[in-house]
Amino acid sequence: MRHFSLELDDLHQRLLQMGGLVESVIRKAVRALVDRDKNVADQVFQDEERINQMEIEIDDAGTRLLALHQPVARDLRFLTAALKINTDLERMGDLAVNITERALSLISMPPVKPLIDIPKMAGLVEQMLLRSLGAFVDGNAEMARTVLLSDDEVDRLRDAIYRELVTFMQQDPATVQAAVDLMFVARDLERIADHATNIAEDVVYLVQGVDVRHRAVEAMK
Repeated sequence: MRHFSLELDDLHQRLLQMGGLVESVIRKAVRALVDRDKNVADQVFQDEERINQMEIEIDDAGTRLLALHQPVARDLRFLTAALKINTDLERMGDLAVNITERALSLISMPPVKPLIDIPKMAGLVEQMLLRSLGAFVDGNAEMARTVLLSDDEVDRLRDAIYRELVTFMQQDPATVQAAVDLMFVARDLERIADHATNIAEDVVYLVQGVDVRHRAVEAMK
């Protein structure tokens, strides 16, 4: 049983390492966009390969522990949550790559507008990820629940960005391609926020055994 506990601790640490790398990749993707920096973009692609490898390793380790030890109660909830969090983190890495590819596309075009709202949205998304991982580390369901409410603000920012970019396209058709790329960036950031929300929901389930999917607001009451 002692060996099993050590393996659970090791899985926990691997997830946190992966989470830290994902957070770094998201920040680099936005930096590549804002600074129009190809070198930073290349770093994202390199880091994403490591994220993919970590996802495979964590999935293999978690599946093996489930098969060999047939855990129950909290240990079972932890392994179930860990496998889901692993998948969410890997998908965040993929979305960061999508943002980076849009950033490379935008380098060849004149800027549509000053990039203020997208970095603001990215900062909120990064905070959601950090809080969801912090809640996972501390077993803090209340911190996890705060992440659920932040998702609404991300959605509002995405909608505001869409409206502004549509206005630019209507006023100047030459901005259409660049504006569409920025819309995809906003959409990818919103999807990263959704994955951070998924992690927060998994933390609530892990700590309290309560499934709050699809009813995050009610869970706050």
